[in-house]
Amino acid sequence: MTTAGRNWQARTDYEFIRYDDVVAANMKRPILGQIVASLRWMLDDLVSGTTARIIRAAWRFELHFAVFQLVLLAWITLPIAAGVLGAFALWRSAILPASAAVIFATALAAALFFTLRPLAERWFVVRILNCWPHFRTFANGAPSCFDRSIETGAARVTAAVDSGDADEILVIGHSSGAPLALAMMARALERDSALGKRASSLMVLTLGSVMPAVALHPRAQRMREIVRRVAADPHVEWVDCQSRKDILNFWNFDPVAGLGIDVGPGRRKPVICQVRFRDALSDEHYRRLRRNFLRLHYQFVMAADQPAPYDYFMLTCGPVRAIDWARRGNEVLAAFPADGAFNELASPASVF
Repeated sequence: MTTAGRNWQARTDYEFIRYDDVVAANMKRPILGQIVASLRWMLDDLVSGTTARIIRAAWRFELHFAVFQLVLLAWITLPIAAGVLGAFALWRSAILPASAAVIFATALAAALFFTLRPLAERWFVVRILNCWPHFRTFANGAPSCFDRSIETGAARVTAAVDSGDADEILVIGHSSGAPLALAMMARALERDSALGKRASSLMVLTLGSVMPAVALHPRAQRMREIVRRVAADPHVEWVDCQSRKDILNFWNFDPVAGLGIDVGPGRRKPVICQVRFRDALSDEHYRRLRRNFLRLHYQFVMAADQPAPYDYFMLTCGPVRAIDWARRGNEVLAAFPADGAFNELASPASVF
């Protein structure tokens, strides 16, 4: 795609690493197997202390977990309770013998369970709870359904650097894509440790990231090693965009130090960019979105109504590097007057 203003033009090759085939395959597994995996994930997070760690890091994020988990438990227990009560009533009234009452209860519970399934899917309960057992497998270092996408992404990053055509290469991950974007970059660096040195500008951009929820599990050594590798590489930039209004990200959380990772006294990554959606949206639009938590979470990758220090399209497709937007957002914004021209930025003062 090509973007342009009065005195500038930028061309962007935007590639999308898809793994919806993985999600679709996971969703087609027998529903009882999915529920058992979700229950094991919930119990393991609680027993391992992961739930407590997430609460300390971002209690609102864990609250959204709890809502989906409670809905899942209600979806399971309501049919069972209805079946038990129905069997008990039939047995006490002597309408059916005990064995027939048990068969009736089982059939009633199954019928009610599958009747409620479309509602659970409409509320994303199945999709959300299906995802996290796989992330635990990935983070703990076992072979996972994400590995092929990570290898594909790493190969594309390497190819982009080798081509030498790009002034800037961004590896972007939004929400649950953030841990995978970091994994792609880490894998590319594992394949070629000089990759960042050969690139004119190479950066990971994590938006509304849920990566800490993946890495806070005590056995998530693979995820923490991925974070350490990216944070320690001196030739790769990392910007982590967070929003206080978004309950589905880790607001005001350091995604390196907060995980107990130490890469030395000279650490300068990630640059944490605190995003105010109110700045980018009209009052009317913002009022419509502010209570739609899922839609607001996606605002990280949606268009803005008005100029703001954070604008996804200008960040990724404009004439200014993403790292400059992150570090000098208001200054960059001021460099674009109303006529769409771009006034070159002054070099930042040296910091000693």
